[in-house]
Amino acid sequence: MAEKRMLIVDAELVAKIDDNRGDMSRSEFINFLIGGQLKGEGKNHDVISRVEMQQFQEGTKELLRKFLEFFISYGLELGKQPNGEEFEQLSRKLQALGASKR
Repeated sequence: MAEKRMLIVDAELVAKIDDNRGDMSRSEFINFLIGGQLKGEGKNHDVISRVEMQQFQEGTKELLRKFLEFFISYGLELGKQPNGEEFEQLSRKLQALGASKR
């Protein structure tokens, strides 16, 4: 039989353990939680941080801005005169992307 020790914890923690342990004993539940944390089961690799999301958004905006610049300059190089309204619309989008980067 395994040696037993007493662990003194806050009453709120005992209540939280009891609410979530189901049919397990308190000892089994704590052992299960600790084992899961040590094996890395508690880590969720499908989550990104706010900083990573902001970097992704900025990278996407930069890529879109370069894409628009390329197609505007490509159209001008071919000698194709841009339609006034379409050209203005693209120019506004490009300027908005450039302004949001700063």
